[in-house]
Amino acid sequence: MKFQKLTFIICIFFIAVVSAQTIAPQSIYRKEKDKVHELQHTKLVVSLDFKKKELNGEAWLTLKPYFYATNKVTLDAKAMLIHSIQLKNKDVGYNYDGEKIIVELPRAYTKDESFILDIKYTARPEKVQQKGSAAITEAKGLYFINADGLDTSKPTQVWTQGETEASSCWFPTIDSPNQKTSQELTITVPNKFKTLSNGTLEKQTNNANGTRTDYWNFKRKHAPYLFFLGVGEYEIIKDSYKMIPVEYYVEKKYAPYAKDIFGLTPEMMAFFSKITGVEYPWSKFSQIVGRDYVSGAMENTTAVVHGEKAYQMPGQLIDENVQENTIAHELFHHWFGDLVTAESWSNITLNESFANYSEYLWREHKYGKDDANAHLLEDVEAYKQGKNFDKDLVRYFYKDKEDLFDTVSYNKGGAILHMLKNYVGDDAFFASLKLYLTENKYKSAEVAQLRLAFEKVTGKDLNWFFNQWYFSNGHPKIQVSYDYNTLEKRVAVNILQTEGDFKFPLAIDIVENGKVTRKNVFVDGKDASFVFSYSKTPENILVNADGVLLADFTEAKTTSQYISQLKYTTDYGHKKEAILAIVKLQSDKKVFEAIASALDDPFYKIRILAIENIDLFDKSSKRAVIDKIKKIALQDEKTLVRAAAIETLGKLTEPGNLPLFEEALKSKSYSVLGKTLVAIYYIDKAAAIKLSKELPNDVRKIIATPLTRIFIEENDETELEFIAQNVLSGMFLNNDNRVQGLYKRAYDKISKSNSTKAIQNLVDDIVAKGIQFKQFNFDKTAINLLQQMVETQKNSGVSNRNKHILIIRTGLAKLVN
Repeated sequence: MKFQKLTFIICIFFIAVVSAQTIAPQSIYRKEKDKVHELQHTKLVVSLDFKKKELNGEAWLTLKPYFYATNKVTLDAKAMLIHSIQLKNKDVGYNYDGEKIIVELPRAYTKDESFILDIKYTARPEKVQQKGSAAITEAKGLYFINADGLDTSKPTQVWTQGETEASSCWFPTIDSPNQKTSQELTITVPNKFKTLSNGTLEKQTNNANGTRTDYWNFKRKHAPYLFFLGVGEYEIIKDSYKMIPVEYYVEKKYAPYAKDIFGLTPEMMAFFSKITGVEYPWSKFSQIVGRDYVSGAMENTTAVVHGEKAYQMPGQLIDENVQENTIAHELFHHWFGDLVTAESWSNITLNESFANYSEYLWREHKYGKDDANAHLLEDVEAYKQGKNFDKDLVRYFYKDKEDLFDTVSYNKGGAILHMLKNYVGDDAFFASLKLYLTENKYKSAEVAQLRLAFEKVTGKDLNWFFNQWYFSNGHPKIQVSYDYNTLEKRVAVNILQTEGDFKFPLAIDIVENGKVTRKNVFVDGKDASFVFSYSKTPENILVNADGVLLADFTEAKTTSQYISQLKYTTDYGHKKEAILAIVKLQSDKKVFEAIASALDDPFYKIRILAIENIDLFDKSSKRAVIDKIKKIALQDEKTLVRAAAIETLGKLTEPGNLPLFEEALKSKSYSVLGKTLVAIYYIDKAAAIKLSKELPNDVRKIIATPLTRIFIEENDETELEFIAQNVLSGMFLNNDNRVQGLYKRAYDKISKSNSTKAIQNLVDDIVAKGIQFKQFNFDKTAINLLQQMVETQKNSGVSNRNKHILIIRTGLAKLVN
């Protein structure tokens, strides 16, 4: 499972708004679910009732007692109508409370006896009451999208979402991650629809009534939450890895771009097979995009579903494939999560932390260490801003299983794996993964088994590592200081843990005479000191020089030390820290020159950071740098860097730059296009507005943020409905106070407007983001925003205010419930 990533700025804002309101949930001990029965095989025959949004099905469940003889079977089946249950063609008694079926067997069965229950049922997902999570916003298992076909802007689709325990919303099962079952699925649909499920499509039968029956067979065993059913009018784009079919299910509009979006999948399969030492273990790999999907993506075995964020046009893909990390994430789950599954939700780190870390591993392989380190740092920053300091990675005490899908299980867990790889070494790390996967394939596991695999390979005792990082919480908070002995030419680097008592390896770089020397030490206590000799007083000392350790560092540094840090460090995080530390000191010529030098950095994110933060206030004395930025705006190999350069040049409001901007409009990049339109607006308003309004609707949606800014600045009433859909993002996604104020004005204007559509658009966006970012308590901020809208409408005097108040209160109800 991949939830939508949150930006660092949003994290800071959300927490600042709601931190005082955060209440720690009550936690209770959650054990692994007892295995009373073993679910061996699941056979389903189903059809869909689009009108009622229901599924009619028959399930044959092959079970046997796990160890103890028993004459009762307890199954999960939520909000269903149970029509009959039979054993050997004879009805058996049962009790059903809307959540669980207790089946009365005619006799006690032993652990050596299998039996098959035949259950006829109707699944009613709209009746399901269980809640979703921060990662998975709903939990009704089966979703009908535009079932009646009345929404002409949206196709009719059906898809399922099983994690955590929602497969039992569409078929009876033992809905627990420690169960493993093979499966068969037969589904009848109208001929116009394609279907997708786990395993292989072995047979298709055309029926006389305009329907078709598809038979899917999955011969291996996996957990019930990984079952998938997808239905819709899709184009299937075919690819392959070795002899394994690879498929991309997309809507017709995106068929020409499917391989641009998903086409790295076979290379990822080869890479992950190589590093794990375990070949991709399944019969095929399909990916499908579902409308209105409730999360980022889901790793259903051989049938991954993505949210519609995956759909991108060439003008977006030239900037960045924003779905690439998610594709890697869900694919790696086919080893960590699908092949070997966490036996309980408490151990979800065995699934999600590995999938999170796969993003780093892939980016390092494909794009280099700088890119991977930048990705890891962004994940760590999101974890640190998530108010998750007191949560263990392996949590046996929690309020609700859905609460485990957070930045601890994902981001922090990935960072911990990075530290483990650094400690044991790459070869040992991957050999340990191979052993863990091989010993536990097609089974479930807990974290202790991961530790034992690493200990078997390395010969090291790793209890200390797992106890402090997996079974405890927080991370080191470290005060760094230095003691110089100029007579003996020695320096002591002092490491004081002001919070926590962790053990860890630590990389220290000493910069002396323009040369960087790496020292690797091991901290084994709250207060540690390491002494190094030097021939000339070090220009700088960088602690956690490789950026591996997950920690907070406090250290007093001079401006010259930050300039040195920017010059000599090879770590993205240290470069970023140095730039942000000195941006306000650019009246110092050396500081300005240091940031200007970063315009030539080989890593594009550092170039962007320098471009966004360079001070060009005294334009006349900085013409050489401005000329360099002009060159970057047209020639940099990364379109995102060009876009940043155009935005910075736009702030100069120089008419002489108009020809450059006009040339930039020819770019295929939507990022460049959006930034260029804003830049032109501040020179030639009429031209920018004309260009903005002439854009196709699809493009307008993609570059909504810059267009919204133009329309707000222009106070364009005709675009109020469009503005309303993007106000919230503009308020929170920008670190510029003036721009935030601009969007706040738009929020205030819409709140008191008489435009019902604008009110509805703004409410929908607030509710959607309140649900999406609930993990960061943004639902409380969203509630406050909607309550303010109610009061504004009450006092507005507009003719539609009663209707608007009802719309807003309906949105409030969705957030409160």
